[in-house]
Amino acid sequence: MKTRFRSKSILIGAAALAAVGAVVAQASGLTRTLVSRSEISVAGREAVVVRVDVAANASAGRHTHPGDEIGYVMEGQLQLAVEGQPPRLVKAGESFTVPAGVPHDAHNDGAVTSKLVGVYVVEKGKPLVAPAP
Repeated sequence: MKTRFRSKSILIGAAALAAVGAVVAQASGLTRTLVSRSEISVAGREAVVVRVDVAANASAGRHTHPGDEIGYVMEGQLQLAVEGQPPRLVKAGESFTVPAGVPHDAHNDGAVTSKLVGVYVVEKGKPLVAPAP
């Protein structure tokens, strides 16, 4: 009886951890869902692929990454503000790159959820996203 209860508890705990691992980070109106994480040929770095959904009138919030971000907008559009660059509108079918450690924000001022694919080449073991002042 105790063994069966322990097994169920372990399975429930593992499922909860998997669900938590699937969502990389969230701000209000923004969801990052982990697609894959894999080693690359550069020592100490890894490639992380994430599905990003930004709700209408939502913002990612000013943040940084411990490596380069390459984004591709699949649906919708975003106002991208990268420190040291003029803000720009990125529409469906367009891409952008944000250098490692550079503070940036993305705001969806459209009426529908914007959907992106983010590819990050980052330092292994560091959080994918860090808030920036």
